[in-house]
Amino acid sequence: MNNMSRIAVCDGNEAAAWGVKLSRPDVVAVYPITPQSSLVEYLSKFIADGELDAELMNVEGEHSVLSALQGACLAGARTYTATSGPGLAFMFEPYVRTPGLRLPMVASLVNRDMLSPQCVWGGQQDVMTVRDTGWIHMFCESAQEVLDTVIMAYRIAEHPEVMLPVNVNHDGNYLSYGVSRVEIPSQSVVDAFLGDKNVNWHAALDPDRPMAVDPLTGGADAEGAARFAAYRQSLCRGMQNALAVITDVHAEWECASGRAFAPLVEEYRLEDAEIALVTIGSMSGAAKDAVDAAREAGIAAGVIRIKTFRPFPVEALARAAGKVRALGVVDRAVSYGWNCGPVCQEVLGALYRTGRAIPVLSFIGGLAGADLTGEHFARAIEATRQALATPPEARTPAPVWLNAREEGMPR
Repeated sequence: MNNMSRIAVCDGNEAAAWGVKLSRPDVVAVYPITPQSSLVEYLSKFIADGELDAELMNVEGEHSVLSALQGACLAGARTYTATSGPGLAFMFEPYVRTPGLRLPMVASLVNRDMLSPQCVWGGQQDVMTVRDTGWIHMFCESAQEVLDTVIMAYRIAEHPEVMLPVNVNHDGNYLSYGVSRVEIPSQSVVDAFLGDKNVNWHAALDPDRPMAVDPLTGGADAEGAARFAAYRQSLCRGMQNALAVITDVHAEWECASGRAFAPLVEEYRLEDAEIALVTIGSMSGAAKDAVDAAREAGIAAGVIRIKTFRPFPVEALARAAGKVRALGVVDRAVSYGWNCGPVCQEVLGALYRTGRAIPVLSFIGGLAGADLTGEHFARAIEATRQALATPPEARTPAPVWLNAREEGMPR
């Protein structure tokens, strides 16, 4: 532990706020929504108490939140916001515009299930709904990882080979309100790690140097259409560049803080594993406990935790999956078009691209804040084991619902 750091007991929302405070943003724009609200309350208090020198913008809704931050970022400011569920939906128009403008913003998504039925509890349907809008997405397992990843997100977003917005995801309720021990690094360590801000738009909005921002392009004009395609190509290139940048930044943060986190994919007890569960977010701890229990019973199981979801770490996932004979992918969201979990869909795509053909089962659970317990993961381990003895033609593509009750539901 760095001698200048200090220990605190806090929840994931406060941990995120500490990460923001230490990153010294110039402008924070917020609108409260469950389960994000306490995060922006912590930031408001930091600013009111003079501990964070930032402009706080309390606007009338999430659409205005991100619209205001786009202007601030275009003018050269380091920015931050946070939202959840329906707030993200209301933010959608400026949200999809942000990566196309190549604005290196950082925003926390405190993951919440989506409507309907009405729900204010944790789930990952919100982020999975926007997974292909051009934002980088990283998922955290613990409050400590939340704090550290927020700091790293600024280095990643502002890297000249990336210049894209970053969402730091942490699960509503389980991480947003779950309290644990957190090590808060010193301001000097974070300042040295982040260096000078680089939002790539210094003085862009200068009245003495008029310019067009986001001009209308495309359509029947061949030159305009080619320019539009070039924007998309550049964004894709920045996204792929991010894989190496995320890896390098995590290594540098380990040197600065003494704490190591897998940048793309974490491998847990895979050395001699026969099967593995694929997890994302806070569920991973319970999955690791279930694997430990399975090991004691003589079952060779492991966990592959996805930290970086966008850009999807195809090669890293394939390397980890190459150590086992079957995968059980556990999702806290639904891909309606594929009748499986969205992470499962991504895993299948990665395995196909790398020529790896093994049984892959989809498990869906933890929706609307429901707990994913050791018993649920034990069921997933056993079903994945059974898939090894099931002929391919007999395997069902339908997901296994870990905590669903279908009586009385419409067909």
